[in-house]
Amino acid sequence: MSVQHEVYRSQSLGPAHEQTFTPPKTPPCAEKELKTKIVHPWPEPETEPEEDFSKRRKIDTALDVVRAEADAETFNVTHQEVLLLHAAKERYAHTKEQPIPALNNDREMLVRVEVVGLNPIDWKAPDFGWGLPALPCIAGRDLAGTVVIAPKLKSRFREGDRVMSISTDYRDNRKAAYQQYSVVSDYNACRLAPHLSAIDAAPIGVAFVAAALALGICIGVDFLGTNDKARGPDILRAVRSLARDALPKDIQAECFDGIKEEERAKPGDWIAIWGGSSATGCCAVQLAKFAGLKVIAVVDVARSGERMLKYGADLLVDRLDTDRAIAIVKGITKGKLRFALDTVGRPTATLLAQAMQPSLEGETKRAHLVGLVAVPKPPIDGVASHSVPIKSFHEAPQVGESLMLWLEKLFENKLINTPDIVVADGGLEGINAALDRLRDGSVNGPRLVVPLKA
Repeated sequence: MSVQHEVYRSQSLGPAHEQTFTPPKTPPCAEKELKTKIVHPWPEPETEPEEDFSKRRKIDTALDVVRAEADAETFNVTHQEVLLLHAAKERYAHTKEQPIPALNNDREMLVRVEVVGLNPIDWKAPDFGWGLPALPCIAGRDLAGTVVIAPKLKSRFREGDRVMSISTDYRDNRKAAYQQYSVVSDYNACRLAPHLSAIDAAPIGVAFVAAALALGICIGVDFLGTNDKARGPDILRAVRSLARDALPKDIQAECFDGIKEEERAKPGDWIAIWGGSSATGCCAVQLAKFAGLKVIAVVDVARSGERMLKYGADLLVDRLDTDRAIAIVKGITKGKLRFALDTVGRPTATLLAQAMQPSLEGETKRAHLVGLVAVPKPPIDGVASHSVPIKSFHEAPQVGESLMLWLEKLFENKLINTPDIVVADGGLEGINAALDRLRDGSVNGPRLVVPLKA
């Protein structure tokens, strides 16, 4: 007999959003668990109709708190191993006997880190002193693992759930990936579908979030209009339903003033993605296709063309001859390209801006260019430049949870491809050597993942 799941009502998405998601099916319980009453993340339909549902929900909530407290009591690990960065231009130091991070609110849970996904910022931040928090600090943005202490607040997560997490709140060492146990807010975590391994899931998180925010907020793509299996949130609507001061000041202008409603990307519009073979580019190609956009991927065609076609790109343009690349993009779009995403840096962002439609006198619709790394300087007339408001993922639970529920659905329906990966050995102690492979370019394209030692 199949189990019917209650639709998960988000703790973050209020009535203004009217978005509900049916969660993925819970994997079958182990044989020994079948001897006791099964506790599902979402309650089964009533078996005793005469019971008052509101009373049962109150009991469920009370049980959730009891379970979370029991999880905390049964988890008796007090110290862990971490990687600490003590100063810029230094290597991460493997450090033992560091305290297990504490949970500070009822939506936080503790995850045992099993696989870490490496990002370029993990070596660029210490090498160049970019965006470093107070030192010493723990780094790492992408991780996958298992919940060992569930949130106290009613949540879709339980102890033992396999999850991936994205740590965009890089100033909070508790949430970093380069440690054996990490604190995760439930609205910034994604449950893994049964068919998906932690190794495959670990490197996609930051790339997915960056791509979704770039498309959804910066150029206004509405993912509600996609087909049922791929349908996602209207991120711009969600973020603009918030009070302005609910978000940090440095992302308010992008979120509330960046693109006008009438300028938003629509199905059938062209978008050019320079660096489409990067992890963020791969995600952006797939998400843009879900929303009905026509995608030009500017890549090394000989090296990455086949993969880009698999992800759905409509046109491949070779990046090796930049003048010809710009000429092809202009020709295909008839000089009216209005949307573009650059994942490489300022020089390529400037090239993309040259291929975009300049605003005509009296024309209210501008062209919109998102620079993941940098935007053109000085600004290009008629082209509005955007930076991805990554903080909205952790600062606005409505945004974070809507993206994670959407990613769960995409995983469950096998609609999104994870990046190609290279597995590095050595656990935490091997991360410095793995980052060297990113520094010297010996791994360029596939994502590096590092399983931690049990």
